[in-house]
Amino acid sequence: MLKNCPCVLVPCCLLLCPQGVLSNISSITDLGGFDPVWLFLVVGGVMFILGFAGCIGALRENTFLLKFFSVFLGIIFFLELTAGVLAFVFKDWIKDQLYFFINNNIRAYRDDIDLQNLIDFTQEYWQCCGAFGADDWNLNIYFNCTDSNASRERCGVPFSCCTKDPAEDVINTQCGYDARQKPEVDQQIVIYTKGCVPQFEKWLQDNLTIVAGIFIGIALLQIFGICLAQNLVSDIEAVRASW
Repeated sequence: MLKNCPCVLVPCCLLLCPQGVLSNISSITDLGGFDPVWLFLVVGGVMFILGFAGCIGALRENTFLLKFFSVFLGIIFFLELTAGVLAFVFKDWIKDQLYFFINNNIRAYRDDIDLQNLIDFTQEYWQCCGAFGADDWNLNIYFNCTDSNASRERCGVPFSCCTKDPAEDVINTQCGYDARQKPEVDQQIVIYTKGCVPQFEKWLQDNLTIVAGIFIGIALLQIFGICLAQNLVSDIEAVRASW
């Protein structure tokens, strides 16, 4: 019965989910067995605590909760600023980690349908193939070009690597067969030859203003929240001092 539903919440507060991309993501990341899903749970818990402290503190005029909200939000702002600086300084390391992550996904492409759909969506959206090129698909046992590979997909790529023909209404899932056996000039006609890492970098450069605007907007909201909380604390303490 559990196989027919995406998630089941049982009374003992355990969340039972079928095998999927979230349950297998720890196997394709270099985090020493740590499951990144726990990171989402921690972030959700922090957001709840922060929102609870700010809301109840303002409603009940509780200076302790308001100060907690202000300090906690300030710490988060400082950590975000630090992460941004470190990301700029160690951008080559981040690129290597992204390359490692994508290649691990390529190896496990046929092992998980959710992961497969995620890779296909990424390659279609970025119009890319592999991490740095189509030859990265040699890492997959079904697509590699070795003589021992008896798969029909040998020396090919997934259909999501194929260039799209606007006249086609039906997706040709076999369009990537034998694509990498062709000369490089002919490959560019049939499949995307640029990797997803360079395409992502290009997207960041093309949308740098939008990305920077989003981060600046989030930072301003956090600063505004800190100032508002501190101003409310000052008003409450001033009123109490006049009693």
